[in-house]
Amino acid sequence: MRTYEVVFVAVPTLGEEDLNALVEQMKKSAESKNGRVVKVDPWGKRSLAYPIKKFKEGYYTVFTLEDNGEAVAELERRFRVTDSVIRFLSVRVDEDLKRQQKIKTEREKKKAQRGRRRGAARSVAQEVEGAQME
Repeated sequence: MRTYEVVFVAVPTLGEEDLNALVEQMKKSAESKNGRVVKVDPWGKRSLAYPIKKFKEGYYTVFTLEDNGEAVAELERRFRVTDSVIRFLSVRVDEDLKRQQKIKTEREKKKAQRGRRRGAARSVAQEVEGAQME
């Protein structure tokens, strides 16, 4: 299974009930294609970087889902035909998460090696100090 983040921006003229209905509709359409919605993160109303369809604000929502690609394709198709969605973006993030985990483990290994080297250097210095005192 691959992990995707899908962000969409809805028009600011939607009411809260309409927005919640839209989010639920998109969530159900993803689940109908055997996608598993892990998290729904509503960011709320935010300013757009530039006007889109004469709107300067929009409601941002982020879906994190696990899928083999079919649910993402279905969501993108629905976003294109839904008038209340003005922008969307789908990104595959599982490769980035794997890369981050790999970098983190490599850093921990290097840190452990440095600690061992420093510990060995300290013990050598202590031995030299002990020999000088005798």
